[in-house]
Amino acid sequence: MSTTDAGFYSCDDHLDLWNLPGDLWNDRLPSRLRERAPLVVEKDGTSLWMCDGGVMGPYRILSSYSAIRRAGIEDDGSRASNAKLRLADMDRDGLHASVIYGPHLFGLPIADPDLRAAVLAGYNDWASEFNAHAPDRLCVLAVLPTDSPERATAELERVAKAGHRGAIISPWEFRCSDPAWDRLWAAAAETRLPISFHIGHGTSQVKIKAGSWEMAAFAAVGPMQLDEPLAMMVYSGALERHPGMRLVLAESGIGWLPYFVKRMDQTAEKHVKNAQDYRLKSKPSEIFQKQIYATFEEEPLGPSLLPLLGANNFMWASDYPHPDSTFPNSAHAIAEAFGHLDAAFVDRVTRTNCATLYRFAA
Repeated sequence: MSTTDAGFYSCDDHLDLWNLPGDLWNDRLPSRLRERAPLVVEKDGTSLWMCDGGVMGPYRILSSYSAIRRAGIEDDGSRASNAKLRLADMDRDGLHASVIYGPHLFGLPIADPDLRAAVLAGYNDWASEFNAHAPDRLCVLAVLPTDSPERATAELERVAKAGHRGAIISPWEFRCSDPAWDRLWAAAAETRLPISFHIGHGTSQVKIKAGSWEMAAFAAVGPMQLDEPLAMMVYSGALERHPGMRLVLAESGIGWLPYFVKRMDQTAEKHVKNAQDYRLKSKPSEIFQKQIYATFEEEPLGPSLLPLLGANNFMWASDYPHPDSTFPNSAHAIAEAFGHLDAAFVDRVTRTNCATLYRFAA
């Protein structure tokens, strides 16, 4: 597939809880749960998303935490969830298509698993409607519940029938190497929906704390926390047993991966032969090349390190509308970062890989 003249494909943009329409869940939950649906509540002069008596997060953020406002574009906090305006911003930034993560990278704090699953399903239904505004350009990913493999699998199969192209699941909310989850990986292979693990958890001591040095520390180490779920999915055989499954490491960056993939090969040679539960048949690097994709944004050493693993497993992202996004100057940022690389190589990581993986129309 060639997409050279079609604009860039961003594989990791965002649609956060605070951007969503305030009435999103009003009519998208089963009648028995509708009174407990998320709603916007004014509290001490602040608008908050509340659900089942607990705070889910803020509703609308009007601070500088937005590449939109930094670019001088008017935004009351809802622009990212307005399909027409979002498409206008994509045009402004030279993007043909956008793969979109939401609604909260740290999970929705809803204790009741039945209610939480229903809330996620409601979001997924809304996402289908959002994508329908421009199905060849918009791809809000479905979000899967993590309380049981049965429920996650059922939701994956449901959203696949609804036309979703991929799904997100948090690897820190369940043990992804548990064989009980094989049914989900099998369904992912069958439906051809890539499964994404996005950064957002994984640290044991560094906390996310606005206005503190810890925020910078978390931002620095966050991408590398995907090393554990990656190793678990590889060594446990979760990927090898389901060769049709595709795993996306979202916002992982590039720098640590050439080292880590080679190290996985090295440790496999030393330890796999002694494993009593599962013994890999392939080298970890072979599994990585066949089944794993990693997304990256602006990264100091990225363009230099990309060739170490090749172009086929990496996808560029704008990260719109987060403050570290390249919006609205993505074309300039890409030209500046990758100007020394072969044009076909750049086309693959900024267009073709994403277009192919998510089955966008050519």
